[in-house]
Amino acid sequence: MRFFTTEGPVRAADNYCLPPLQRWDLDEVLGLIEQKKYFLLHAPRQTGKTSCLLALLEYLNQGERYRAVYANLEVAQAYREQVDKGMGAVVEQIARGARDQLGDAAATGLAREVLQSSTGGTAVGEFLNRWCQGAARPTVPLLDEVDALVGDTLIALLRQLRAGYPQRPTAFPQTVILCGVRDLRDYRIHASSESAVITGGSAFNIKAKSLRLGDFTAPEVTALLTEHTIETGQVFTPEALARVWDLTRGQPWLVNALAYRACFEMPQGRDRTRPITLELIDEAKEYLIINRVTHLDQLADKLREERVRRVIEPMLAGTQLGQVPEDDIHYLIDLGLCRMAPGQGLTIANPIYREVLPRALAFTSQASLPQISPTWLNADGTLNPAQLLDAFLAFWRRHGQPLLGSAPYHEIAPHLVLMAFLHRVIHGGGTLEREYAIGSGRMDLCLCYGAMTLAMELKVWRNGAPDPLAEGLTQLDGYLAGLGLNWGWLIIFDRRTGQPPIAERTATNAQSSPQGRQIAVIRA
Repeated sequence: MRFFTTEGPVRAADNYCLPPLQRWDLDEVLGLIEQKKYFLLHAPRQTGKTSCLLALLEYLNQGERYRAVYANLEVAQAYREQVDKGMGAVVEQIARGARDQLGDAAATGLAREVLQSSTGGTAVGEFLNRWCQGAARPTVPLLDEVDALVGDTLIALLRQLRAGYPQRPTAFPQTVILCGVRDLRDYRIHASSESAVITGGSAFNIKAKSLRLGDFTAPEVTALLTEHTIETGQVFTPEALARVWDLTRGQPWLVNALAYRACFEMPQGRDRTRPITLELIDEAKEYLIINRVTHLDQLADKLREERVRRVIEPMLAGTQLGQVPEDDIHYLIDLGLCRMAPGQGLTIANPIYREVLPRALAFTSQASLPQISPTWLNADGTLNPAQLLDAFLAFWRRHGQPLLGSAPYHEIAPHLVLMAFLHRVIHGGGTLEREYAIGSGRMDLCLCYGAMTLAMELKVWRNGAPDPLAEGLTQLDGYLAGLGLNWGWLIIFDRRTGQPPIAERTATNAQSSPQGRQIAVIRA
């Protein structure tokens, strides 16, 4: 029986999948190869790049016009700036691909001969030159994980490909396809420490085009999930299909991970006589987020990078990006963390990532929390909002000031400490969802615990700005209206300099919003 997979390239015999060659414009790719172009394929991790390359490899080698070879260059990453060893690993990977995929046993012997007589600055070019001479068909190497190389090793590879380019196709590959996460459109090559730019765009100015492998469309998500229905008879309800799309926006790994969790790990889903419902998909989503599965953990780890912080921090704070370098924005889009949404500008790529990022940032603050008794629960286990407010005020007055220093992003430290507290609240069986966007001037939180839904809006009062109370009440009106609620919390974090200690200035009072909703205003 086939299953949804989240590990490595798909295998049609084992995994539900969409035909890889249908995920990009095959006619365009073949046209570029026919025109002897060198080009890039890039996309975020775990979106299907390698599956597409392997499908193209099989397609080209089944024909009689080209001989294609696939090589994964990730093994060379271990050598970092050691050019001789790094380029030696690249030569060996291409030669092994020729042996295993084309039956060219002589390629490995040629690789050994070249590596004995050439340095890292010439080894790849020399091997490709000699291997292509006299070949019956033009050669098309598909070089995967090329951006695993850094600094001098990446420069060495690119410049050797550029140097051999005029000799194609009789004494050098007709086409080279480089594949990785980053577009590398301008080839600003960084050292392994990413502290300085080593070289500009001249390292690979022969690139003809950069193709980006997109996420699934909504119909493609439905088509993939329907593969399971066709094979097992188990259906996804229309609401579940829509929810998968809404949560993932078609990110392939997330689609497969949600479906695998719902259909193959959860007891209700393993019963093929029962449909996969919206509730099962939501439960699967919470599992992926709480357990920080590998893909999500890798993305969260990127938050430590300064160029990521420069973009994500103002997004979470609801402020403008300011003078963020263009390359930082492209970097986050290449990683798949963000996307350019029509009519919205830069936004987090999908709702699951939107939940993961602040949760990851609040983790240290959450780990730093003292023991807190759940005084916010009634005797029957339901949430008591008034008692929750009292518990938060007591917590904030006592622990807010020291905990602010544990938050990794200074500008949103109060947000992260509050979310750490709320995570402790929902640990007993609730959920916490967030809404935030560039320039919105706020972050909205929705805490659901049993039948209780509590909406909060977070505002920051900064130096030189007016009191955000009036704006916050109006904005909270709109948020509450969308949730169908008549009351909520407005939390204003006073970050102006020269203010009294948190314990002294934290207070709350009741206000009415412009639309007559009852608002608890918390000044912290």
